[in-house]
Amino acid sequence: MMHLRILVVDDYTVWRQHIRSILEPWPELDVIGEASNGLEALQKAEQLSPDLILLDIGLPKLNGIAVEYRLCETVPAAKVIFVTQNDDLDVVEAVFRNRTQGYVLKSDARRELVPAIQTVLRGDRFLSSGVKFDSVLA
Repeated sequence: MMHLRILVVDDYTVWRQHIRSILEPWPELDVIGEASNGLEALQKAEQLSPDLILLDIGLPKLNGIAVEYRLCETVPAAKVIFVTQNDDLDVVEAVFRNRTQGYVLKSDARRELVPAIQTVLRGDRFLSSGVKFDSVLA
């Protein structure tokens, strides 16, 4: 796996620390910044130019879906993986219609986040095993 610059976006500090702890054993996965709301995420993405953005949906100030849409303009090369507790199938389908490459449920993150990153880096899409709807990636 190549060296990857990652921006972690979630409104809960403890969850951002948890993400860091999951990625810590992988030195090539470098968390270069964090944001706690949607507007800060856009600012940090523009400043830091991350390769990958781990993005929650339920963010204050601007939700994650709106952030992802705007990221197309600010950092078009960055890949996006949603890391969220939202398992609503309409939401999952909607984000995959945009540019989302991965969707990981927070309940599955400990075991699925790194494989999701690896899958997305290969150019494939990743859907958390906790989402019970296989045709989303079709």
